[in-house]
Amino acid sequence: MASVVALAQELIRRPSRGGIDDYGPVLEVLESWLAAHALPHRRLQDSDGQVVGLLVEIAGGRSGEWWTLDACVDTAPYGDEAAWSFPPDSGDVVDGWLRGRGAADSKLAASLFCHLAAELRPRAADLAGGLAVLLDVDEHTGAFGGARAYLADPHAVRPVGVMIGYPGLEDVVVGGRGLWRATLAVHAPSGHSGSSRQVVGAISRAAHLVRLLDEAQLPGPGTGSEFPLGPKLSVTALHGGQGFSVTPSRCELNVDVRTTPSFDAHDAETVVRKAVAELDADLPAPVPTEVVPVASWPPFRLDEDEQPAAALLAATAREGLSVRPKTAGPSNIGNLLAGEGIRATAGFGVAYEGLHGIDERADLATLPQVYAVYRQAVLDLLRAVP
Repeated sequence: MASVVALAQELIRRPSRGGIDDYGPVLEVLESWLAAHALPHRRLQDSDGQVVGLLVEIAGGRSGEWWTLDACVDTAPYGDEAAWSFPPDSGDVVDGWLRGRGAADSKLAASLFCHLAAELRPRAADLAGGLAVLLDVDEHTGAFGGARAYLADPHAVRPVGVMIGYPGLEDVVVGGRGLWRATLAVHAPSGHSGSSRQVVGAISRAAHLVRLLDEAQLPGPGTGSEFPLGPKLSVTALHGGQGFSVTPSRCELNVDVRTTPSFDAHDAETVVRKAVAELDADLPAPVPTEVVPVASWPPFRLDEDEQPAAALLAATAREGLSVRPKTAGPSNIGNLLAGEGIRATAGFGVAYEGLHGIDERADLATLPQVYAVYRQAVLDLLRAVP
């Protein structure tokens, strides 16, 4: 465990905020560690030739299915650094807590998965199928560049299932809501704010549209354990105007709709377009409101007896942990994998505090159990010879 923590500390001390920092330094730490431990690995690149991840592949000595452990090594931004009680890139250990951005999400998991691969490689002949470890960046931007490069790599063995190392000791995340996102462009005649001519401006029209979207009727959560969450619609950005004396001709909104199996992307778009049509009828403008879809991911959920959820839940029980299967509200790489027909769990890991907030830290007292759970789950999936 000391070695797992030491590698995680080095990763935390290389800032790798998604879309902000250069990913080179954090990936170099991992490459050096993998090379020192004789783990076969290679770089994954996006369409622009940028390195967006590292891939370790360990082929078993017997035929079987391939499984993947995935942990991102880019992080959320720091936010207000003055509000932190320690430097976000400190990587120190105080009172049993590993501190710094990425300690929980997900540099400690990346280190754990590297160590697990190093432990299993000498006994590869006993394994059926194979194990891949994906160490990806470009996750916190929402682009999932590393995961996409992995799926697009013609040389990578396609896994049947993935376990993602997001943190949290109380749940095994077996599902998540999907999403449908769009930008809405609201138009109106521009003019001088002091003009005697009365015009409903683009910002006022946009505000009316926000009210219509907020009042949109969505179905409630599902019954039982089939899919326990309902859909959710949020206006997450509004842009328009400049200065004080001009009413703008255009205002843009970002709309995020979280979807479920019974309320899919088509339903989400229908609700948004209905609100847009109502706006254009209530407050007409020379140019109709535009709806530009920008992203769509499906919801997903595994049954408790589906792999790899079953192996992870069984391993937690063997460790004496009281863990429940959970469907998450936020979307994650599991949604991307679901769209590719790959089953995924999207979270089980160390206890933590401050995720995506200030003073992020991971409870190292829970690390041995988490390592033991993933080790047992992987061995079960690879049907290792005792």
